[in-house]
Amino acid sequence: MDAVRIYGGNCLKGQTEIQGSKNASLPILAATLLINGICEIENCPDIADVYHMQRLLESLGCKVEREGTLVRVDTRCLRECDMPADSVGVMRSSIMLLGALLARIGRVSMEYPGGCVIGARPIDLHLQSLRRMGVVIEQHEKGFSAEAARLKGAVFRLPFVSVGVTENLLLAAVLAEGVTVIKPAAREPEIQALCDFLRMAGAKIEGKGSDCLVIHGVESLIPVRYSIPADRIVAGTYMCACMCAGGSIFLKGAPAGDMRSVLDQACRLGAMVECVPDGILVTGRARICGPCVLRTGCYPDFPTDMQSPFMAVMAVCGKTGRIEENVFENRFRIVPELEKMGADISIVGNTAYVNGSRRLHGAIVQAQELRGGAALIVAALAAQGTSIVVNRHYIDRGYEDIVSHLRELGADIELA
Repeated sequence: MDAVRIYGGNCLKGQTEIQGSKNASLPILAATLLINGICEIENCPDIADVYHMQRLLESLGCKVEREGTLVRVDTRCLRECDMPADSVGVMRSSIMLLGALLARIGRVSMEYPGGCVIGARPIDLHLQSLRRMGVVIEQHEKGFSAEAARLKGAVFRLPFVSVGVTENLLLAAVLAEGVTVIKPAAREPEIQALCDFLRMAGAKIEGKGSDCLVIHGVESLIPVRYSIPADRIVAGTYMCACMCAGGSIFLKGAPAGDMRSVLDQACRLGAMVECVPDGILVTGRARICGPCVLRTGCYPDFPTDMQSPFMAVMAVCGKTGRIEENVFENRFRIVPELEKMGADISIVGNTAYVNGSRRLHGAIVQAQELRGGAALIVAALAAQGTSIVVNRHYIDRGYEDIVSHLRELGADIELA
């Protein structure tokens, strides 16, 4: 079955190693298209979204091999081709292939990407921006085609911060003619990792980590070997699991420097957090010691991807808290499922009011997207009785075998 069964009540203990970042690996795999040769990507997570990206690369003529956590991409046989609709349709991040392919071969045809129910996330800004770089785009009901002889650098003053648009423009700009300026650019650690990869390959990028990126186009890039950083969202999810279930766990390799807002909120919810050079030690069950207000935003603010797991924590923390969602309009789809487990949550506009004084109980609940699905497992660890989370495939998009990792930490959990 496409489900996970959780028997709640076990405290967690022990250690688990944090996988490579999903949100860094996908744009970096897309970036290999810019390089005529073989790139080796280490610490690449074994997750469904990476598999779909591999299929997309192979459909374009690339040879992709995996050996453990190493993914080897050979783009020397890259060809113009329509990408398979089934992979494009299930993965939103397939849009980032657009900038890389236009820069490398000058022509792309694809269906509109999908893969997410947490918000509209239109691609209009991607297409409008690329038009400013000299791309001719023809749209139709199901997709679009784009063509450019060689991309031209441009100055972009974006109407809002967008991780996806920043990534796409970066990939388009590194081989473009002239200089490209992106402001405001997204500052997420995954954007910084993409900049690191491209710089290793010979790209000229200024402003990494700031809200203004300046890219000086070059003629070509060289093959590189690059290691994907650890996944801050996975680390945060397992932290929330400990806060719900209680106990003490060590998150080996967790990128504490990229998780300041998450660690601060965890401490406000009563967890004891100790950052050491090789990871993060988390101890304690959630308990609000004072007013808890969580507001999502662009990095370095609290990440929207962590909102659902923290909602699960707040549902059992003993007092009332408030969550303001400022990024995606549908991030509260988890609420009816948590209510099936006994949670007391009310929604007013973009704000969720969470009464954490109730004890959760087991229930059959449905994952409807990636982070919300993982959050339901987190909540089930604190619930009395048995829970079943169906639609496990959503969770598999971003977590390497979450069942085995939680089981090694002491959770009573199994595939169902």
